[in-house]
Amino acid sequence: DYLEESGNSFSSLELDLHSVDFEEIKSAVPNVDILVNNYGSPKSSSWESPSSWENEWAENVMIGVSMTQAVIQGMKATNWGRVLFIGTMGTLRPGTHSPGYYGSKAALEPITKSLAIELKASGITVNLLNPGMIATAEVKEMITMKAMKQGITGDWETLEQWAASEFMPTLTEQISTPESLGDIVAFLVSERASQINGAVIPVDGGWVFA
Repeated sequence: DYLEESGNSFSSLELDLHSVDFEEIKSAVPNVDILVNNYGSPKSSSWESPSSWENEWAENVMIGVSMTQAVIQGMKATNWGRVLFIGTMGTLRPGTHSPGYYGSKAALEPITKSLAIELKASGITVNLLNPGMIATAEVKEMITMKAMKQGITGDWETLEQWAASEFMPTLTEQISTPESLGDIVAFLVSERASQINGAVIPVDGGWVFA
């Protein structure tokens, strides 16, 4: 909806990234300037199920690697490109749920740095953005349920204040919005961010230090 309202022209591809032939992507969109590897989410991996870890690795690591391989030659040809992996701050403070998710996301840091070195002086930057909690609809629902168990109710501003000061404290006492995260992504893939390369960028409101 936003793209349509902006008046810009665009086209889209609907793909199952678990089974797609990445050569097809190269043929469909041969000249990609910007790649944001934002696919992946916590699943139900556990220490009792080795196969669940394989699924997490495929989704959170290999799909992004394959997408990058599909577009990198086109970026080299134009001497300009942006590759941005999206990780999670949870790799520094993982929980017991979905250990395969945190393990696979942790692999993105050396992958990012290795690729940045590989592409030295190519005009292509490679970075990793690690968000903390984001106020998506799912997260808001989760926080609402957690707050209710503590006897806390109210509007989102009230619940956010509780969550960011007590449930998952941040130094800003705020939770990032999808829009604020999008602004940071837009900057990192712009020409203005040309000197940010091989970086791991936390966007968590200071959650790690709170």
